[in-house]
Amino acid sequence: MLAFITGATGFLGSHVARVLAEQGAELRLLVRPSSDLRNLDGLNADRVVGDLRDAASIEKALSGCDVVFHVAADYRLWVRGRDSNEMYRSNVEGTRSLLEAARKQRVRRVVYTSSVATMGFVSNHAAAELRSAWTGEGARPHTNAVADEESPVSLGDMIGHYKRSKFMAEQVAIETARSGVDVVIVNPTTPIGERDIKPTPTGRIVVDFLKRKFPAYVETGLNLVDATECARGHVQALEKGRSGERYILGGENLTLKQILDRLAAITGLPSPTVKLPYIFALAAGVVDEMVTGRLLGREPRATIDEVRMARKMMFVSSAKAERELGWRTVPVDGALRRSVEWFRGNGYV
Repeated sequence: MLAFITGATGFLGSHVARVLAEQGAELRLLVRPSSDLRNLDGLNADRVVGDLRDAASIEKALSGCDVVFHVAADYRLWVRGRDSNEMYRSNVEGTRSLLEAARKQRVRRVVYTSSVATMGFVSNHAAAELRSAWTGEGARPHTNAVADEESPVSLGDMIGHYKRSKFMAEQVAIETARSGVDVVIVNPTTPIGERDIKPTPTGRIVVDFLKRKFPAYVETGLNLVDATECARGHVQALEKGRSGERYILGGENLTLKQILDRLAAITGLPSPTVKLPYIFALAAGVVDEMVTGRLLGREPRATIDEVRMARKMMFVSSAKAERELGWRTVPVDGALRRSVEWFRGNGYV
């Protein structure tokens, strides 16, 4: 089987590539001229230089491939001015071009990596009200603090350009599947583990904790998933998924405080004990975005969109993937430990 992979130089994509290689697949990897190739070290694969925004080059690169794993995405929670247009070009139009190329090349199946960011979540306050209103008698209301593939959601619920672009790209994938192309959609939660070279926003939590730059925390929650297990879930989707369906690939639902406490247990460093009220967190995001982002031209450590996202507990259920793909939800302590060791061993701390 010849598998074409986008995003293999990145965090999750590198895990997908290595899992496929371990299972004996031949690999053809799309890389950009400017890509950091460290995550490909030791990986036996054919590399094709191209860009998702160049439809002709993508169609040529797909020639002869059996399956496609589209993992690449412009993943930033803060973009400056016109940079947001580039995010939509990459995430939305790039996905459209790749799926059209897959149609023309008659690729057997495409596994599209979306995001849990496209799911419908309720605010922390609303979730608390739902929990207190539900007494345990009768049917539990569908709209609760744990989201799944059926949770109501729309483009208007998406906060920031990244979430909006991923939601729009996911709709492209769903429409393409309806038109007859075999496309399965996976929605990873928040991968954690080694080879997070950027690092991702989640990786920055680990790095900031290791640098003791976490004096306080906000009341929010994430679902963390082991990046290697998430990559295996991509292969399960290839083998068992239904075309046009979405599958959440998740691990443990944890509050930010619980994540920091686990990092403290792994590293021996202190976990913050001060909870920052939302209004103060928002003020810090405004100042950081104005000073660090707009005046200094660097990526802020905290953004307004990140603080707004933090008002929602991004807790999910992976029950559908468990039923249909054979997905297993596993603890993330091992992945957190590997993340800590990798960041320390590669000069981030």
